[in-house]
Amino acid sequence: MPIAKPLAAVSQRGLLSLLALFVMLPLLSACGFNTIPTREEQAKAAWSEVLNQYQRRADLIPNLVETVRGYASHEREVLEGVVEARAKATQVQVSTDMLTDPEAFKAFQESQAGLTGALSRLLAVVENYPDLKASQNFLALQAQLEGTENRIAVARRDYIEAVRLYNTSLKTLPSMLWAMFWFTGNEPYETFTISQEQMDAPSVNFGTNSGG
Repeated sequence: MPIAKPLAAVSQRGLLSLLALFVMLPLLSACGFNTIPTREEQAKAAWSEVLNQYQRRADLIPNLVETVRGYASHEREVLEGVVEARAKATQVQVSTDMLTDPEAFKAFQESQAGLTGALSRLLAVVENYPDLKASQNFLALQAQLEGTENRIAVARRDYIEAVRLYNTSLKTLPSMLWAMFWFTGNEPYETFTISQEQMDAPSVNFGTNSGG
């Protein structure tokens, strides 16, 4: 019987601790404890989608180059430029663990901008080849490329917004307090620069509305 009282006291303390935990969890959530990790995961997911769409574009390029080569083989310089730009773009990788690295992010932007420029030059050349513009294979690739460029634009926009929210949570109350005392290893993520955002995507519409 003398043991029963200490056991009862321990049991009571455990129950009180459990009740305190249930009370504290909503308070932690309400005070922004979950904001930083939630927005961090959202930014990572948005970046993964950016990578998916850029990879989709890269996957289309070999068929596009071969199709153009079949009608315009002497445009060697332009074709080689696209192949080289694609190789460089696929070699520069930025994982979700590297989003705080400004140099890595800058290299990624530059490689993708280089590929966009090479594609723009290739598609400008296509204007000089009516038979190529009319081929079913090229028309199918044109539609796929157009859709991919649109998806890239959406993915980039979503990533920029996700990073804005995440970075803001690191420097505004109340979540800033959790960054100072709990999520001390979290750093702001890099995002696309204004100049990169304003870069024109390669045009893939060949005179269907404007007559050339």
